[in-house]
Amino acid sequence: MTYQECLDYLYQQLPMYQRIGNAAFKKSLDNIVALCDALGQPHHQFKSIHVAGTNGKGSSSHMLAAVLQESGYKTGLYTSPHLKSFTERVRVNGQELPQDYLIRFVEQNKGLFEKIKPSFFEMTVALAFRYFADEQVDVAVIEVGLGGRLDSTNIITPELSLITNIGFDHQALLGNTIGEIATEKAGIIKAGVPVVISTRQQEAEDVFVAKAAQMNAPIYFAPDHVRVERTVGDQKHQVFQVYKEEKRYLEGLELDLTGNYQQYNLPGVLQALALLQEQGYLIPEPALRSGLANTKSLTGLKGRWQVLNEEPLTICDTGHNVDGVRQIVDQLEALEPKQVHVVFGAVNDKDVSVILQLLPKKYRYYFCQAAIPRALPVQELQAKAREAGIIGGAFVTVGEAIHAAKANAKPDEVIFIGGSTFVVAEIDEL
Repeated sequence: MTYQECLDYLYQQLPMYQRIGNAAFKKSLDNIVALCDALGQPHHQFKSIHVAGTNGKGSSSHMLAAVLQESGYKTGLYTSPHLKSFTERVRVNGQELPQDYLIRFVEQNKGLFEKIKPSFFEMTVALAFRYFADEQVDVAVIEVGLGGRLDSTNIITPELSLITNIGFDHQALLGNTIGEIATEKAGIIKAGVPVVISTRQQEAEDVFVAKAAQMNAPIYFAPDHVRVERTVGDQKHQVFQVYKEEKRYLEGLELDLTGNYQQYNLPGVLQALALLQEQGYLIPEPALRSGLANTKSLTGLKGRWQVLNEEPLTICDTGHNVDGVRQIVDQLEALEPKQVHVVFGAVNDKDVSVILQLLPKKYRYYFCQAAIPRALPVQELQAKAREAGIIGGAFVTVGEAIHAAKANAKPDEVIFIGGSTFVVAEIDEL
């Protein structure tokens, strides 16, 4: 098999959430348990940290991995979905999964796949666990794919669990209230394993406290222990003063992740690292600072308030639910732009009308359709936007929409590309 033949096999044979949506989600851990049993239970062969949440789990996972890496630990990182290349999902010390490892894994386990019939995600999780075991990583940061309780990653027993912000996303699978969604996320809380909650949210708090009590798991609401104040924020970095238990802890802590929303992720990351230190992990302050200041280069993180060009200022962000889009609009408005040109696409299994209500009518819009079956047809998106009072052009591809935005934007204006992870994935400069 060539690498491309291997990918073609996986995309064609295994139901893939990234492409088709809810139909690919298995409401059971039976397949992943069967796969990992057949592979020698690799998830029991390395230490792990488990990260769930609606928004912020990807950024938090990358920050944790970067700091552990800089502290000298051989660090695995599992995230999803990928933007450009499948191998982005599985990394060791920032290096992507080798293509020949994937080919070998698929060739050796085709019979197993045909017998168990896993989803694409289940196969990928099993692959990541086997790779981390083979690489003998010291610790792996494992990001939940969707939800928590029934997510394929939820067969690990981690050193620590981290749950970031809870918001509305995937309601058809996870529930229609913050409490119901929090219940699914709380499914990663394990017996006796400390859990950090990044933000305090009234509707979710009682759910987490009850689940932690049931599992006899120590629970830490990060804002009760860590407070951050942003002193500098531009398109290249942001700087924070950090207080721990109300005492000055870290002065001038720099992040290379520039989204304003990182201020909600940072307390959870810092509290998680403090607990890992209590467990015996050696995380020197210079390693912590270096990891957070260089997360993107250390881990390959892309698509989080990422600046692609200076004139006109061109930014992309994968935020795609109500909370994520609200944060993006706030940050765009803070730029006080003369005009914003928005390249926007969506998927067909989300209520995009709620998100369209959040978008300023004064911006110029270029609606598009990502090249996946799950993309919302651009004509339909344009019609829904019109109902929300937003007028924009329709472009059959992401590339054409970006080209049109670039042609219209003046050097002192802003281009924003987003609405869906899959729109961002098709940006050439990424």
